[in-house]
Amino acid sequence: MAFEVKKIDPLDLQPRKAVGVDLPFSGKAVFNSTYQTKDAIRANLLNFFLTGQGERFMNPTFGTGLRNFLFENIDEGTVRKVNNSIRRSLELYFPRVIPTSISLEGIPDTNTVQFFMSYAIAETNIEDELIINIET
Repeated sequence: MAFEVKKIDPLDLQPRKAVGVDLPFSGKAVFNSTYQTKDAIRANLLNFFLTGQGERFMNPTFGTGLRNFLFENIDEGTVRKVNNSIRRSLELYFPRVIPTSISLEGIPDTNTVQFFMSYAIAETNIEDELIINIET
């Protein structure tokens, strides 16, 4: 009987070693550290989605520009466009992240756009989801 072996990042096995930096930047010494790969990837994805294209110095294609959709009508065409754009960007900047579900919903009563993505990390047993509420 065959079974699939999942890889574990060796840094996750050392509880005192920080893997990355968490958001928001409001820790005791400005930065809060992440100690697991799952948390580091989630913080990196959050940073990626909240960064607009052209906003990062020396890397103008980094980011998604989700805030640009705040003032657009959310319909099937917009959702399809966002979905395709995000999948292309993730393939470029996060090739091990496999999005399993992406949705974008406009909430007109509160002038909010809610972005939801569930994802898995290739060759690991890590699965997580990300919800971003963009408000005016």
